[in-house]
Amino acid sequence: MDSKSATVNFPVDTIRFIAIFLIIFLHSSGYPYKFLTPETTVIDIVNWFTLNFYDTIGMFGLPLFVMLTGALLLNPVKSDEPLRVFYKKRFNRIGLPFVFWTIIYFIWTFAVLDWPFTTFNVLQGLISGSYYHLWYLYVLMGLYAVTPVLRVLVKNLTRNLFTYLLILWFTGTVVTPTIHTFTDFNFNPVVFVIFDWVGYYLLGVYLINSNIRRFVAYTVMILGLIGTIMSDWIITAFLGAQHTGICHNYMSPTIILGSAALFFILVTGKSIIIKSHVKLDRFVQWVSQNTLPIYLLHMLVLITLTNGVFGVYLNTLTFSPVLDTPLFAAIVFAISSTAVYILKKMPYISRLIG
Repeated sequence: MDSKSATVNFPVDTIRFIAIFLIIFLHSSGYPYKFLTPETTVIDIVNWFTLNFYDTIGMFGLPLFVMLTGALLLNPVKSDEPLRVFYKKRFNRIGLPFVFWTIIYFIWTFAVLDWPFTTFNVLQGLISGSYYHLWYLYVLMGLYAVTPVLRVLVKNLTRNLFTYLLILWFTGTVVTPTIHTFTDFNFNPVVFVIFDWVGYYLLGVYLINSNIRRFVAYTVMILGLIGTIMSDWIITAFLGAQHTGICHNYMSPTIILGSAALFFILVTGKSIIIKSHVKLDRFVQWVSQNTLPIYLLHMLVLITLTNGVFGVYLNTLTFSPVLDTPLFAAIVFAISSTAVYILKKMPYISRLIG
């Protein structure tokens, strides 16, 4: 989610804009709806599939950010950047915001949401994030830590070896856990050493140098979307409610394929910035430059509305999820963006929020 990048030939601002809205869309639709049982009504079924559909679309957001970051930071031309220079840039970008928002969300959870103020909760918050969406900052730290090594690797890998590396990642991250989930077989995890977000990170720079027919990319994206929704329904129906959401995680095959296809479509597509519309141009660019503070702030806005902290109560089931989710996401996005715009006008606060 680093907004300071070198000149590139794909629409960075567009991708960031879409990604941040998808994340807010995900969190806006992410409140669980009751599990489908024989007693549920047709409306319940429609609501379940609606929220499932919206949730799946939203899950493409964070992988877009990680792939975009990989496409920008793993560029082979940057492999000679001194470590000191690289880490200074990264610290300036997320160091102070990490400390600031960790404190803010500690205050929020303990003082407003009345979570127990215990030594364990404080230490656990420092280790994994004082609020659940802050885990992304920890992912960034890990990716930044290995970036100098990955830059050299990417620079020297042939296309075939790069493809092989991604196959190893997909196998270790997706195939073997899936086999373990649905069978009694259990693979030793030490066989595969490349896991989780490193694969998305590498996939970003891989895809910007790929030649794939756009029809194929659109097909894969749609299949990833439908596959996630239907897999969740079928698995839940046959294996029970305890397996709900197996496909709704960032390392599921359908989410990986769907989000990768969407990223390719976006990097090979046109920018949504229209030069003849100056205001739209400026708005998209401003959001792109401020995705980090918008991301870090939006959960405060969302939880405030869903819990009615200030007397205003909204969620995705106020009327109907079909309309409520897009509307709720738009409201959270608008309030978060406005708040960030105001905070950015304050000299000292501006640097703290990201």
